[in-house]
Amino acid sequence: MKIREVKVVKLERPAKSEFKSRPRRQPWIVDAEVANPMSKYPRYKRHRSSWLPRWETLWVKVTAEDGSWGAAPISYGKPAAVIINDHLGPKIQGEDCQAIERIWDMMFRLTKPYGSEGIAMCAISSIDLALWDLIGKIYGAPVYELIGGPARDKIFCYATGNDVDWYLELGFKAIKLACPYGPADGIWGIKQNEKLIAETRSLAGPDVEIMLDCYMAFDIEYTLKLARRLEPYDVRWIEEPLIPEDLDGYVTIERKLGKTSLAGVEHWFSPWRFKEAIKRRAVDILQPDIHWVGGLTACIKICHEADLAGLTVCLHGGANDQYGLHLTYAMPNTPWAEFFISSPPGVPLEEANPNIPVPKDGYIAPSREAGFGVPIKEEWLQPVEI
Repeated sequence: MKIREVKVVKLERPAKSEFKSRPRRQPWIVDAEVANPMSKYPRYKRHRSSWLPRWETLWVKVTAEDGSWGAAPISYGKPAAVIINDHLGPKIQGEDCQAIERIWDMMFRLTKPYGSEGIAMCAISSIDLALWDLIGKIYGAPVYELIGGPARDKIFCYATGNDVDWYLELGFKAIKLACPYGPADGIWGIKQNEKLIAETRSLAGPDVEIMLDCYMAFDIEYTLKLARRLEPYDVRWIEEPLIPEDLDGYVTIERKLGKTSLAGVEHWFSPWRFKEAIKRRAVDILQPDIHWVGGLTACIKICHEADLAGLTVCLHGGANDQYGLHLTYAMPNTPWAEFFISSPPGVPLEEANPNIPVPKDGYIAPSREAGFGVPIKEEWLQPVEI
């Protein structure tokens, strides 16, 4: 069956109702400072929202000849949407919708003149995910069954965020903290970071895993200095301390980090970046983002290559939507999934995230509906001008 149309659309869901449960307080993300690559510039230091682009969230819909369709969100909005509508979509229309590898290779090669990484790879990712969703619907099977079937009964899930008491109450046994301070904050910042980790360890006890997300904010010296300060608190991994281009820096840190593992890097926007990182043993835990690195097809390649090297994969935000959950459920070397929590403490996850699987007592599993099982209706996908 051939592809009839590839089109950027806007998802218009029914309005969400207010929380029924009363929040205990605002969520951590409302006012927390988080170290980031712009922390060295005071004007943009405190909040990522002050400098990140505000592009509208858009989706791509792929329709087959018989009217079957699949859909996926587009990361980074209009810039990626233009690539889909103006270039990639028209070029793959008429292709066999089941020829996933062929179509992925076509899209990758089509983007060579202007660069396949970054925004272009986000466009490729969304089309690839929409195609997998379509194929699952054609076969009447969940995507995880099409890529090997379940590798486990349920997925161990860790919470990302700084409302630690709430995550412990929800039953999580692993928590990743957003690191507040970086090199721009000097010794005071290192002490404050240590204080956060120390308080978390005291609250969580010895049997809960603690990780630290550094979001490209550090340099080599700062990373190693902070890691030494945190050794008494048994931090499982330090994540993405450097900008993604500094592969040599990651190799240097990995070799000197000691008992703490090095994780990353969600901002490597192609399988080839991960191939080189695996070859050089630049990180211990690989963290591609399924919406940025080339979709499910690219993540499968990364998982297989990592498995041969004896490395594990833990998708960036892999439990926050169905796309990542299906990959994590099916691959043998994806033992953990990340669930980012921005909803208020006191509001049950089921209430804050209606109609999708959420972790219970620290475990999660994907939908068993056909395709990715994303709960959207076709009439919610409306035309949009780009």
